[in-house]
Amino acid sequence: MKHVIVTGGAGFIGSHLCEALLGRGYAVTCIDNYVTGNRENVAHLERRQEFFVEEYDVSVPLACDSLAGVREHGLFGVLHFACPASPVDFERIPFEILKVDSFGTFHALDWALRHRARFVLASTSEIYGDPLTHPQTEDYWGNVNTIGPRACYDETKRFAEACVSAAARGKGTWSGRPYPALNGGMVRIFNTYGPRMRPDDGRVVSEFCMQALRNQPITLHGDGKQTRSFCYVSDLVDGIIRYFESELREPVNLGNPNEFTMIELAEKIREHTGSKSALTHLPGREDDPRRRQPEITRARKLLDWELRVPLDEGLKRTVEYFRPFA
Repeated sequence: MKHVIVTGGAGFIGSHLCEALLGRGYAVTCIDNYVTGNRENVAHLERRQEFFVEEYDVSVPLACDSLAGVREHGLFGVLHFACPASPVDFERIPFEILKVDSFGTFHALDWALRHRARFVLASTSEIYGDPLTHPQTEDYWGNVNTIGPRACYDETKRFAEACVSAAARGKGTWSGRPYPALNGGMVRIFNTYGPRMRPDDGRVVSEFCMQALRNQPITLHGDGKQTRSFCYVSDLVDGIIRYFESELREPVNLGNPNEFTMIELAEKIREHTGSKSALTHLPGREDDPRRRQPEITRARKLLDWELRVPLDEGLKRTVEYFRPFA
């Protein structure tokens, strides 16, 4: 079987990715240290012989040849998705984030280079910062505050992209010797939502859903007119796998090309929950982007990728996931 490693595989996106890869016939090793991931997210997969779970921090060196999945099947691909990605994590565990996207990226690249495996980095729309162009294309270099509260995430993602790009050029030496150019690249993930999000992760969809289900005030940071583009997790994972199974090395945006204000999102969630929650305003968050919308021509053209799940349908599924937590 073709065997792949998914770092951060017990997280929100990572667990859906593990599930989808198994469905496509891959053997999968999920690596996670459960800082923000949850083993329950992959518990339903553990009865499958071709699924392996390893509790480990990829910021620390690991000889991947010691992993059961690699010993049994070799290594066909590495998908590096280990990284806390929530605003509450930026303040709570900034150094863990810095380490996993720097040291962790080096270690994941080392596995791919040693085995000549396909590599995909989970990058982010955060590399565009508070964009000065709209919508954001892959050739936009971004407008990022390098010393702001989000820098622990967006700057190390930019660093990780530089690492992958350098490895793909195949110049210099790796571990003191020449190496074949990396067969890999990156997907830039825009706001994604769906089941297995953490109820307390501070991201806007989970926060609004939990507040609405509890009939608490829905808190808008700032005027609520800032926009985001929300992609349902199954659509995102489809795009990731299409990229993984391609030979692309350039970055590709994956996200919903339709943008919504925070007020519009709050109103939709109130409708789907039947909540009586009032909308209230808090001070805006520092460096919070005013607009965020991907230009996805590259994904459409090169991956034949389109969104299938409308926002209302995705929110309906997500609200039902969160209901027991309320």
